[in-house]
Order: sequence, then C-alpha cells, then structure tokens
Amino acid sequence: MLVDDVAISNFMMKKMLGKVAPEFDVIEFTSPEQAINSIKESSPDLIFLDLNMPHIDGWKFLSLMNENNLDHKVYILTSSTNQLDIQQSKQYKNVIGFLVKPLNLKSLPDALKVMD
Repeated sequence: MLVDDVAISNFMMKKMLGKVAPEFDVIEFTSPEQAINSIKESSPDLIFLDLNMPHIDGWKFLSLMNENNLDHKVYILTSSTNQLDIQQSKQYKNVIGFLVKPLNLKSLPDALKVMD
C-alpha cells in the first residue's frame, strides 16, 4: 500500500515496485483518510507512508493505526532527513524502516526483504 498525497510520488513508487517485485499487488492512496479506512479490508503486507500530508499527516496516520490495533508493517517514506523524525518513528512498533525520497531501484529490494 502506498500512502502519499502527491499522486506522482505514488506513480513513481508503483513503477519502481513493478520493476523490482512485479508479483506484488500495489494499491495506492492520495487520501490518508481513505487509506486508513481500507487497511482492515485490504490487509496490506507492507505500507509505504509519507509523513508530510495535509489533514492527516504520517504521524497521525500511525497513531490512528495504533488506536485501531492495526499492526501492519510500515516504511516511512519521506524527503525529510531530520534526525528527530527518525527518532520519533522508533516510537511506533509497526514502523520497520525510514526511507528517504527519492528512492532508487537499488535501495528498494533491501526494503522488500521484510516480505520474505
């Protein structure tokens, strides 16, 4: 599952995932509200979550996941290199990594090893 309010970011990420792991079904959301409401139904194996979004940012999204006992694995995917963001991400048990945009095809396979 891709959750990013910028459609082109989701598009690029989906293309990269298609090249590295074509066997995965990728669902994408530009609305974090719709994404959080679909998690139980879609039960994604992995969520790539942007931090900087309007209305519900990545931190609020993670809090809503916790409140709803949704323990799906999450990679934070952001352009932020702020060490405070990295530290804050460690407070969430389902966050398994912090990836800095733009990702490249070389870094993505390592991120997907959690799926094995």
